[in-house]
Amino acid sequence: MRTNSCGLRVASCVLKGLALMGVVVTALAGCAGEQGAKRQWVETDSGRWLVHDMNRPAPAVVWAGDEVAEAPSDAVVLFDGGDLSKWESAKRKGRPAPWKMGDGYFETVKDTGYIRTKEKFGSCQLHIEFATPAKVEGRSQGKGNSGVFLMERYEVQVLDSYNNRTYPDGQCGALYGRAVPLVNSSRKPGQWQSYDIIFHRPVFKGNKVVRKASFTVFHNGVLIHDNVELDGGTGWINEHAVTSYKPHEDKGAIALQDHGNPVRYRNIWVRELED
Repeated sequence: MRTNSCGLRVASCVLKGLALMGVVVTALAGCAGEQGAKRQWVETDSGRWLVHDMNRPAPAVVWAGDEVAEAPSDAVVLFDGGDLSKWESAKRKGRPAPWKMGDGYFETVKDTGYIRTKEKFGSCQLHIEFATPAKVEGRSQGKGNSGVFLMERYEVQVLDSYNNRTYPDGQCGALYGRAVPLVNSSRKPGQWQSYDIIFHRPVFKGNKVVRKASFTVFHNGVLIHDNVELDGGTGWINEHAVTSYKPHEDKGAIALQDHGNPVRYRNIWVRELED
């Protein structure tokens, strides 16, 4: 995932190390904002690592079963194989979702931009199924790349991570730039996979976050994040930096990313949760 979250503003900055939302930012230059963050480190159980560090230990590979989850009776069904009427273009608000329909699924279309739900959600349980391209092309972040965004801000990465080396905090199932999945339960390219995501939104008081966003995620039925709190946002700034928290509304759209690869989606439903 690569997305800039703020415009470029020129300002003079005094270089110094500081702690920012649990992530150490050690260089600021030429920008009054997050565009100036050049390198960030995170403290983990396995040591201190750069964001998107290729040397960070990768999760063990595990086998996952094959099941399809039906929507429960109280769920909002966002896609059941019929049409994209509950989605819209994120680039052109109010315009129909420009992705391609298939037999019970839809597929990203290169250069059309993200799509998002017309309805907004806060804390929720989300089920979504996806398939990276059966025809294997590219490598690392260029191989089956897409993403599932809660509130259009907090990303669970979609990637072909079957025999595909990349930075562990950007592999399939990662909370992008923030948290590495416990294990790699990816299936082969072209096979259907699933995420079951329990998301609790952040809470803000003024410009301060008083409750961080948290994720519990199952990938193909395997637990890969166990109530993980985000220390900030997951938006891409540069190769070793991601965004911090920025106050926002209590509800936001669920978005899917066009990253130029033909990733497919099906069977999407959501249940709203109490805060």
